[in-house]
Amino acid sequence: MSVQIHSSAIVDDGAEIGDGSRVWHFVHVCGKARIGKNCSLGQNVFVGNDVVIGNNVKIQNNVSVFDAVRIEDDVFCGPSMVFTNVYNPRSAIVRKDEYRETFVRKGASLGANCTIVCGTTIGEYAFVGAGAVVHRDVAPYALMVGVPARRAGWMCQCGVQLPKAKTGKVSCTSCSRIFQIEADACNLISEGA
Repeated sequence: MSVQIHSSAIVDDGAEIGDGSRVWHFVHVCGKARIGKNCSLGQNVFVGNDVVIGNNVKIQNNVSVFDAVRIEDDVFCGPSMVFTNVYNPRSAIVRKDEYRETFVRKGASLGANCTIVCGTTIGEYAFVGAGAVVHRDVAPYALMVGVPARRAGWMCQCGVQLPKAKTGKVSCTSCSRIFQIEADACNLISEGA
């Protein structure tokens, strides 16, 4: 396998891109970035120097992955979603030593045009809806919507919303995985049939 890089893309010397990854039109990958295997960077994506991207990550068009962002395996970043890295930016004040790390855990999905404010962690298999603004940590499997984002339910690993329940066991209607719902947590307890 090899890396496919479109002729209009700029990949600076030193950048690490794993086998099977695809870098599309007008992408810029900075020289210290580390990108895993089988990733897709859509048109007009920017990847900063201090960025780590896992395997099988899909980053759709017009996304900038700025310094201090860490993306684990199997993450989906929807079109034009936004990461930040400075909490209180001012043009006249340099705050590069104040970058706040953002973590997107395995399997999470970030919807089109959502904003992830720096310093937050998006939990495993969480789902951030289109246009949501996340300014606090997101629990694993949480479905987050709105401005500011609030939890509107729980999501299965397969991307289907779990049946509504305040607490107790629920089963995914699509893949039969079984989860235990608590007041503020959702945990996988069985892979299903």
